[in-house]
Formats: sequence, C-alpha cells, structure tokens
Amino acid sequence: MNEIPETGRVVLLTTTHRVAPGLLSWPAWEALRGADRVLCADPAHPQLPYVRDAGVKAEAGVEPDARELVADCAQGGGRSVVVLATAEGEPALTDGLARLAGSGRQAMPDLELLPGSYDLPGARLLDAVQVMDRIRRDCPWSALRTHEDLLKYGVEEIYELIDAIERGDRAELREELGDVLLQVVFHARIAQDDPEEPFGIDDVAATLVEKLVHRHPHVFGDDVAETAAEVEAHWQRRKALEKAERTSVTEGVPFGQPALSLAAKLAGRARTAGLPAPGDGAGADVGYALLALAAEAEREGVDPEAALRAAAREYRDLIRQAEQHPAG
Repeated sequence: MNEIPETGRVVLLTTTHRVAPGLLSWPAWEALRGADRVLCADPAHPQLPYVRDAGVKAEAGVEPDARELVADCAQGGGRSVVVLATAEGEPALTDGLARLAGSGRQAMPDLELLPGSYDLPGARLLDAVQVMDRIRRDCPWSALRTHEDLLKYGVEEIYELIDAIERGDRAELREELGDVLLQVVFHARIAQDDPEEPFGIDDVAATLVEKLVHRHPHVFGDDVAETAAEVEAHWQRRKALEKAERTSVTEGVPFGQPALSLAAKLAGRARTAGLPAPGDGAGADVGYALLALAAEAEREGVDPEAALRAAAREYRDLIRQAEQHPAG
C-alpha cells in the first residue's frame, strides 16, 4: 500500500455478486489487511464471512457517514478506512464526500475506488437464471407452464427476431434476442422439475459447448482451416461421418419448421445424396408445385422463406400505395 497521507485514505471496495465470494483481487486483499478500519453497511454482504475468515475485523451494519468518515481518517496522522460497498455502490456516502470536497472548507482524505472483482463476459446470464428460478417458484402462472405451453411463444419470438434482423433495427434486435434467450432459460427451468429425466441450464450449456468444440476441430483440435471454404470442407466431411449412422437422409429434419423451409431442407438433403428432387413435371398439385419452387430456390442458394417475405413486404407497400392513391 502507498503511504497514507495525514488526512487519511478512504477506499471504496466494490465487488460483484456474480463471482464466487472470497475471490478478490490481490490489491483488494492488501487494502483490507492494511486498513485501520473496515466498514460494511450490509450485514448480509456475501464477502463478509470470507473477509473475517482471513483475519480482517469488519464492522457490519454500519452506515458510513461522510463527515464522520473524514474525521476518522484524519486521526493519528492519517488512517486508512475501507468501505466494503453494497450492490448499490454506497451512493449516499459518495455524494456526501463529493459535497464536502466541493465546499473547499474541509481537508479531504485521499479517495480511491478499488474494484475487488469483475464480471466476466456472460456473467449477466447468471442473473437471468436466478430471476427465472424465482419466477418459476413464486409466479402462479409460470409455475404451471409446460414445454408444450411455451411452444407458440417460442415460434412467435423467432419470427419477431427474424423481422428485427431483416429490418436492421438494432434496438429491437437486442430486445428480441433477449426474448429468445428467455425461452431457452424458461424451458431449461421447466426441465429441471421433471421427475424422471431432469436437467438444467448447466446441462444445456454443457451439451452446447461439447457440440461447438466437436464441430470446430480447426479451432480446438489439430485440423487446419485458414479460409471459410476450408472450414466448409471440414464441416462437410464431419457431416458425412455423422450421416453414415443414419438410416435415412431425412433423419434430423424438424417437421415443425415453416413449410417452405421444410421443403428446401428436404430438397437439399436429397440433392446432396444424389436422390431425386421435385421438378416441374411432377404434377399439377399446388402443394407439390410449391415444393418444386422451394427445391429450385435451394438449388440456387436462395432461402425461400426470406425470398417470400421480401416479396410480401414489396406487395404490402404496393397495397398501401394503392390505398393512398385509389384509381379513378
């Protein structure tokens, strides 16, 4: 620690509840061990037991007052006081210290903001899991939901996400991604209650990680891929190995997806396997004609769902123009 000035030093030590208690930075432990006094307004602060276990005497339930704190720091030629901040960050104390400093009539101690722990990327996902867990327990409606109950909401959220992406609305994209994430967290929490085959959000994440690592040997393994084309070639070889275990190329195709996407997916599987795909001469049935169009779009590398939505938007604009400027 640096030499303490005659006016003393106030260290506001902040921590995050998203990191396991006790995992503080070395500067934080140095500040705590070298302090003349450690204060904490919250007697239930998660760090308190670990701070005390380390031999640091901490006063809990003490609301630090700015004027009293300044006077305390100035005693005996300068003392160091560490304030273990609550989740709100002690705004009353910092505002009081700012007012004293701004008055110019008060000799102020050195003021230091010391982060003792930081959120890692993805840490806010822990909040989402905790909030969902409480909602599942305490909300009468959410407590009764099943996977089947949520199906329609999942479909709606995916379409709203697609719409936000296609319109380029960044603010709405952020919100809709959150809504899709809600569906994942909610389903995982429901699955946790299953009496026969329970699993939770950590199991879902573990399965995802395993799949990502398995499908990216050029990142996590010894394969080499320096271009997107090489990555695609690796992917196709790996898919071929997986397909060798299938009894049909249609295995794994979700039939709950929109009809045009389903048709394109089936046509793509058939084309890759060298099997017949629907053509113009297959018959006059409307459904089969749409199937043939979807297959043609897939061959051309066009997403038939996106193409139809784009055409529908253009058609919508034409309708609106006609409504605003009716003929005759």
